[in-house]
Amino acid sequence: MLSIVVRWLALSSLAGALAGLASAVLLVSLDWATDTRLAHPWLLWLLPIAGLAIGWVYHWLGQSVEGGNNLLIDEIHDPKRIVPKRMTPLILLGTVATHLFGGSAGREGTAVQMGGALADRLTHLFGLNKEDRRILLMAGISAGFSSVFGTPLAGAIFGLEVLAIGRLRYDAIFPCLVAAIIGDQIPGLLGVHHTLYTVPFVPAVSPITLLATLAAGVAFGLVGMLFADITHAVGRWFKRHIKFPPLRPMLGGAVVALLATIFLGADKYLGLGIPTIVQAFQQPLPGYDFLGKLGFTALTLGAGFKGGEVTPLFYIGATLGNALAYVLPLPFPVLAGLGFVAVFAGAANTPIASTIMAIELFGPQIGVFAALACVVSYLFSGHTGIYRSQRLGLGKHALFPEGLRLSDLAEFRKSATPVVPTTANNEERSSS
Repeated sequence: MLSIVVRWLALSSLAGALAGLASAVLLVSLDWATDTRLAHPWLLWLLPIAGLAIGWVYHWLGQSVEGGNNLLIDEIHDPKRIVPKRMTPLILLGTVATHLFGGSAGREGTAVQMGGALADRLTHLFGLNKEDRRILLMAGISAGFSSVFGTPLAGAIFGLEVLAIGRLRYDAIFPCLVAAIIGDQIPGLLGVHHTLYTVPFVPAVSPITLLATLAAGVAFGLVGMLFADITHAVGRWFKRHIKFPPLRPMLGGAVVALLATIFLGADKYLGLGIPTIVQAFQQPLPGYDFLGKLGFTALTLGAGFKGGEVTPLFYIGATLGNALAYVLPLPFPVLAGLGFVAVFAGAANTPIASTIMAIELFGPQIGVFAALACVVSYLFSGHTGIYRSQRLGLGKHALFPEGLRLSDLAEFRKSATPVVPTTANNEERSSS
């Protein structure tokens, strides 16, 4: 065991350091892109040209890595070939361009892809076998997530939990934990710091506060499902009606720029939206802000721009929680914090990582409420999600073939009827 621990300590530390360095570059680059766009609002009108350039580069150079996070998940489940090294520069440049010209996107997808791709270079360098490669890819995902958000424990669990609904791979828990811890340390050592969100007061646990949290969790799960379904639907529409891929982000960019100009105040729905997320913890906001961010992000990502979904999900969740404070008996900073993590839990099917993230970001006093909100959101988001290559392990409320991809679920439903879980079914599966 000592030799195994030492071996994985070295490998996962390298993966974590590489992911941390890449995330530091990403965070600095996005700060520059955001500041530049805000200083020069006219850059928004170049978003269609940026979309054409991103689409053209990926069409001619990046088709092998266009799957992004889904490619990494597929490689972990069914290893076939080393992730092309071009994934790292392409996703970094594509994400920075998206933010520089006003697209609404996140950063987690970029950090995770860079972390996974860089970790896979170690596979090639050290000649690792398929099983070790799986574990190292998971460690790279954990490090990328951890380093971009400053949440090492949540990052470690995310790398284990995101692969399959209802299943965790404990064989990778040590490498994921080490990589996440190392990855989290690197940006801070380089002077790159994360945004702080504060929940100043958490009420006592009581029947009223628990019921309010449960009701909020239902809303968070439904909105998480809505975000995933709309984003995938927009992507399908563009692929169905525009056959030449570079023209998809060009058209999407034109629509985003036009809508942002027509609707007064829509500029706050562009980019990462960090200032609005911070405001959601500090003051009441318009009740429709979560819908604005949902629409702009679904259009941006569905059209083919690069970035991630998680920071927009934080925005959507925090502003939705802020709006629910008008009708639920919980302080709006608490509901903003719960929405911040719970909408993500529902959309990504990661309730454990999301709960731990809440504790890391807002303190342990919010733990009971965060756990309830994240679990309920996870249940009510259904069998959908932002990662189409996620597999089904144990279904949430029906039994499906184990290993079925979320992207194949619709076809399976047409050909078969899922079995509602019963005690007998669960015992039979456990024994098998």
